[in-house]
Order: sequence, then structure tokens, then C-alpha cells
Amino acid sequence: MEPTQTVATRSPGRWLILLGILISALTLSGIAASPAMAEDGSTDEPSSEEFEYFFTGNVTFEDEPLEGVRISVEGGGFEAETETDAEGKWTIGVPEKEVYEVTLDEDTLPEGVVVAEGEATIDAEFGLTNRKAVNFFLGEGQRVTTDIGAQVLIRLVNGLNFGLLLALAAIGLSLIFGTTGLSNFAHAEMITFGALMVLTFGVDFAVPIWLAILIALILSAALGWTLDATIWKPLRRRGVGLIPLMIVSIGLSLAIRYVYQFFYGGSTRQLPGATIPSDIHLGPITMSWIDVASMVTSIIVLGAVAYFLLRTRTGKATRAVSDNSSLAAASGIDVDRVIRIVWVMGAGLAGLSGILWAYFRPGVSWDMGFQILLLVFAAVTLGGLGTAFGALVGAIIVGMFIEISTLWLPSDMKYVGALVVLILVLLFRPQGILGRRERIG
Repeated sequence: MEPTQTVATRSPGRWLILLGILISALTLSGIAASPAMAEDGSTDEPSSEEFEYFFTGNVTFEDEPLEGVRISVEGGGFEAETETDAEGKWTIGVPEKEVYEVTLDEDTLPEGVVVAEGEATIDAEFGLTNRKAVNFFLGEGQRVTTDIGAQVLIRLVNGLNFGLLLALAAIGLSLIFGTTGLSNFAHAEMITFGALMVLTFGVDFAVPIWLAILIALILSAALGWTLDATIWKPLRRRGVGLIPLMIVSIGLSLAIRYVYQFFYGGSTRQLPGATIPSDIHLGPITMSWIDVASMVTSIIVLGAVAYFLLRTRTGKATRAVSDNSSLAAASGIDVDRVIRIVWVMGAGLAGLSGILWAYFRPGVSWDMGFQILLLVFAAVTLGGLGTAFGALVGAIIVGMFIEISTLWLPSDMKYVGALVVLILVLLFRPQGILGRRERIG
């Protein structure tokens, strides 16, 4: 009788990744829930225990208050919205003293009423007090609306930009998982590290921004080398299992994150050029030069990574270690050296992703990497565990779906849609889009 063969996938690694996604989702949902509870549409002032700073306003037309007009506030990773009451008044609490975009949804105004002076979005900043009044001047007119096709196109471009920067972080995480089997939760802090270094050198030390970015990338790569040399390689030599290693990465993530908070504080700060206007117009699409530079940089770097993996000797060795480290070692490949290179490259890519994320948000904060860690895990799992090109495909799908879903979903729920796609894909293709089944037996 011939021995039977069973088709299986890398289930242990997949369960580690899915466990990571579950933990991150529960944590992030707790963070997102608190501001949502404060913005229930009522005009009663939120409790000072929840928020310290408040935007307020009064929406009227021809001295008549307008009820039910939607007002939203966004900035520093925080989003909230409310509606005006019967007296036309509204109040939104925010967690910190930063620059916020306050937007009046013109679709909720009565027919024939538009924002007469200025635009429907105002950049608002607190003064010496903890309360800021923001008022919109209304008048008669015809609103110019954007058709659904143009809205989809705009969000596709934004989603591509977001997906490309997400891919930089996802590829690094995927390579580390492929060569070591480690689900590294501290990857979020590598993302944050790059942005913080640009902030330190480009803002605090007033170094030219191009030089600050270069220094940040070098230091990010050095951080990856240091973490592998001092923590991960010694643990690998001791034969520590994957689950204990994952727990160590969670503890390391928490430790580094709160070190960031201790030295940089809890506020959100801007990098030079992060708030430049969108001067490029391509039909309905408006972009800034920062957006263009971000997309071009991501494409060039991703192309360089692809060339490294497919054409160079070290890249081929990296793929061999990812496929089967024992067989790679038996064939003469220095596995420890390959893993060290992967850590350096993964940390450098994460640092670059953090820099681009700081311009995309915009803003730099102590926990900014953790805010997209869930999406990075989702991209890696969706594309196929341990495959760099799978992480690229997964990240672009996640980024585009998140942006397009805002056409139908509230902005607070856009990340949930990405997880739904992840679950659906894994139900029909458990190994991911570009992952492959393995034969055992």
C-alpha cells in the first residue's frame, strides 16, 4: 500500500499571525470606542473626564439655527463627528492640543444653502484656552457635488498610496516571519522609530529634512541589527519556542512604546512639509507633492527589494532559508547571516514606512506604528505567510479596500472592512493569495 500524503498548510505560523491580529483588534477597538462614546450626536458637553479640549460652534442661516448639520473633526490620528442641535449648536471634545481639520458636511445643509465664505474644511488650533470656537459662514448657492465614479477614483489613488507604504512594513514583517517563524509585535515600534528619528533630527536639531530622513533610515537598520544581535539570536540559540518568542515580542513592543512616550510625550507633532497644500490636479484627483514623492519612493524601494530577492545571491539565499532553513543550512548557506540581513532590511523598510505614514496621516506620535500594526498583520496573512510578494499584494488590497469602504462605512469602521476581506479570503484560500500548500507525510 502506498503511503498517503496529506495536504496541509503552515497552520502553526498562521495561528500565531491570527492570534496577533485578534489581540491587536481587541486593543484597537478599545481605543476607538472611547471617542465614539463621547460623540453620540447629543449637544450636551462631554464630560471633562473624557476630554480636556473642545471645539464648539453655531450653525445658522439668516439668523435661523440649522439642526442636524453634521460636523466632523480629524487630526493626530483622532476622528469624531456630531450634529447640531435645535439651536444650531455643536460641541466635539478632542484629546490633545493639536491642529485639527473641522469639516461641515454640506450634504446635510438645507437645499440651496452652501458655505459662502472659505471652504467647508477649516484648520483649527487652540489658543491659550481649552476651548476653540469654529464657525462657518453660509449663504445661498448651488453645491457642486462629486459623482460616485470620481469619488471611487479619488479613493483608489489614496488607497494605492496608503497600500504602498503599508507594503514596506508588511514585506519586512513577512521576511522576518519567513526566515525565523517569529510573529514580531515589536515591528510596530520599528515603524514608529523611523518617524521619531526624522522628527528628532529634522525638527529638534534643525537638520535638512533629506539628511534627517537618511539618518533615520540608517538608525532604523541599526536598530534591527541590534535587536537581532542582543535578543533574538541568543533566544534562537537557546531553542526557545515560537510562542514564547511571540510573547517576548509583545513585551518588547510595550516596553519600547512607553519609552517613546516618556521621551517624546503623548502629543502629535508635524514633520516639515507635512501640511503643504494639494497643488496637483488630475481631473477630480488632487494631490500634494508629498503624496507624489511618497508613491514614487515606495515604488522604487519595492522594485529594489524585488530585484534583491530575485537576482542577487543573498536574496536567493534569503528565499531558500524562508522555504526550508534546515535544507538551506545543509547546502552551505549561512542561515544566521541571512537572518541578520533580513532583520536589518526589515527594520529599514519599517522605518521608511513610518516616515511615509507620518506624512500620510499627517503627524508623528509615540504609538503611530501600533495604529497600523493590525493592518500590517492583515496584509501579511492575506497575501500569504512568509512571502514578500504576497505581503505586497495583500497590503495594496487592504489599503485600497480601506479607502473605498469609506464611501459606505463610517470612518471609524473602515479598518473592520479590511478584516472582513481577510477572513473571507482565508475561508476559501487558507494559505493566502500567493501562499502555497505544503505536503506533509
